[in-house]
Amino acid sequence: MKRRNFIFGALAGLGTLVGGAGLFVQQEKFGRAPSGARLSRIEASPHYVNGQFVCLEPVEMMAGDLPDEEKPNRIETIYRVLFGGDDGRVPKEAIPSSKTDLYAIPREQDVAVWMGHSTFYLQLGGRRILVDPVFSDYGSPIFFINRAFRGSNVYTAADIPELDVLLMTHDHWDHLDYATVMALKPKVKEIVCPLGVGEFFEQWGFDLAHIHEEDWDTDIALADDFHIHVLPSQHFSGRFLARNNTEWCGFAVVTPRRRVYISGDGGYGKHFADIGRRFDGFDLAMMENGQYNMQWHAIHMLPNETAQAAEDVHARILLPAHGGKFALALHTWQEPYRELLKESAGRPYRMVTPRIGETVDVEDPADFPHWWEGVA
Repeated sequence: MKRRNFIFGALAGLGTLVGGAGLFVQQEKFGRAPSGARLSRIEASPHYVNGQFVCLEPVEMMAGDLPDEEKPNRIETIYRVLFGGDDGRVPKEAIPSSKTDLYAIPREQDVAVWMGHSTFYLQLGGRRILVDPVFSDYGSPIFFINRAFRGSNVYTAADIPELDVLLMTHDHWDHLDYATVMALKPKVKEIVCPLGVGEFFEQWGFDLAHIHEEDWDTDIALADDFHIHVLPSQHFSGRFLARNNTEWCGFAVVTPRRRVYISGDGGYGKHFADIGRRFDGFDLAMMENGQYNMQWHAIHMLPNETAQAAEDVHARILLPAHGGKFALALHTWQEPYRELLKESAGRPYRMVTPRIGETVDVEDPADFPHWWEGVA
C-alpha cells in the first residue's frame, strides 16, 4: 500500500511538473507556430524542405567538424555553458560604456551605435533603424540563465527615438526579446524580418500592414532611396522545442550614399563572397564574432572566419557583434575581440572597437581604444 501511494504521489508530482511546464511555454513571449496564409508562403519557399528551413549548404549544427574521438559530451558542454563557474567567461568588472543621447544625433548624420551583443542603432539616409534589440537583463526565457554582463545593459526603450525600421534577423531569445519589443512598440513604424518571424509580431499586436516579411534575396523598397535586402545566413531558429519553422537572415541597408551589411548569426559560407560581389562592397559591415565553439562551428563563425567574411563582402569598416554582453559559449569573454583584432591585421578593411553606446561615424570613424584589455 505504501509503495502504491508513493508511485501515485510521484506520478501526480510529475503530472503537476509537466502541466506547469505546459503553462510556462504558453506564455505570449514564446510566440506561436506560423499558420494559414503565412505557412503557405513558407511552404512555397525553396529554402523550406521537409517541414523546416534549411541553409544554402548542408550543415551539421553540433560537432560536425570534429573527429568522433574528439567530440565531447554535449550535455556536459551545455551544462558548462549555462552553469559554468569562475572560468573567465563572465567579466568580474562592469563593462565600460558611454551612453550617447540618440535623440541629439542629427538625422543627416550616418552613424552606428553598438548597444551590446547584436543590438545596433543606425542612422542612414535620414532614417532611424534598430537591429535585434535586447534591453532585458537575460537573454533567455528563464531569469537565471544567460544573464547580461554587469554594465552592458545601459539602454532602455525610453532612450530610443521614433524608429523608421526595426530589423529582426531571427527568433532566438538573445535577438528577439519580447519585453523589449513590446516596450518599443509605439515607436516602430515598419518591421523587416525573414519568413515566419512576422508571426511573433502579428501575435503581439503589431499592424500586419507594416510587417515586411520576406525570403532571402528579396529587396524591400521602403522608399525610392531606402532599400532593405533580406539576405541568407548559415544558422537555425527556434525558441523552444520546435526548430527551423521560421527563417534566419542577414541584411543589407542601401541608401544613395551608403551600403551597410548586417551578417546576423551564422557560420562561414560561400554566401559572403556572393553578397560582396552582388553589392560591390559595403561602407560598414557588422559581423558576428563571439559565442563560437568547434562543436557548433557550422553555425557560429570563429574569429579567423569573421575576418575572412568581412574581406569577402568587401567591407571598408568592420564592427564586431555578438559579444560583450552574454556568455553563450566556453571561450573567455575577451577572446573574440583579441583574436579578431589579431586576424584582422593586414586585411583590407578597418576594424573599429567602440564601447557600448559610443557613436561610430560611418564616413570617418574615430580610433577607439581596445577597451576590453583593461577589464578583468
